[in-house]
Amino acid sequence: MAPDARLFLVEARSNSFSDLLAAERVAGNLVASAGGGEVSNSWGSNEFSGETSFDSNFTTAGVVYFASSGDQPGVEYPAASPNVVAAGGTTTARNPFTANFLSERAWDLAGSGLSAFEARPVYQDVIQSIVGSRRGVPDLSFDSNPVTGAWVFDSTPVQGAGSGWFIVGGTSLASPALAGIVNAAGNRLGSSHAELNLIYNNLAITTDFNDISSGFCGPTAGFSAKLGWDLCTGIGSVKTKIGK
Repeated sequence: MAPDARLFLVEARSNSFSDLLAAERVAGNLVASAGGGEVSNSWGSNEFSGETSFDSNFTTAGVVYFASSGDQPGVEYPAASPNVVAAGGTTTARNPFTANFLSERAWDLAGSGLSAFEARPVYQDVIQSIVGSRRGVPDLSFDSNPVTGAWVFDSTPVQGAGSGWFIVGGTSLASPALAGIVNAAGNRLGSSHAELNLIYNNLAITTDFNDISSGFCGPTAGFSAKLGWDLCTGIGSVKTKIGK
């Protein structure tokens, strides 16, 4: 997604919350010391009381943070943090013979909804009528359905499977894909808030984003994609690098 990017892989000691956040701080410092850029996160947990006290881990100067919204109905942390770009999921359809894009709708399993603990950030004031006083998730989306996701090539056998081409999905794909697009666009912004202000300032510019207006998501599929920002796909999906 960003062939000219300098890449850092940071692995936590374990999947404990303290180790994950320690790795987060290392990643942020590495990117900042390299001149700034993006940190992508493909991990998350159910929201919890006191999560707001950890939001500062996503505020390193010069870094834009992305986090997967999750692959089950509901809201996860850190996607709920106001200091990250919450990456949601869609399902795409393509011509089976030409691979030409046909349509896009919400992915029913993508994490989405209103945070139980995070207040509405200023950049979401433009959608106050939808989210009320809570932080709405996601902000931006990318194809995450494992059936329609991205083909990747791995030269090393993975988890008992052979090497070669295979398809990946989930919002764990959406977060690095969107971070890569933002990186490739080259319009460096100094923080997640700056990036999110740009996203929401472009809310009405449909030439920059695909406005997803069909499909359902959320607990018992209680949310639906609609024209404009919605709780399934946020502002929608990107049209290459135009929105940057």
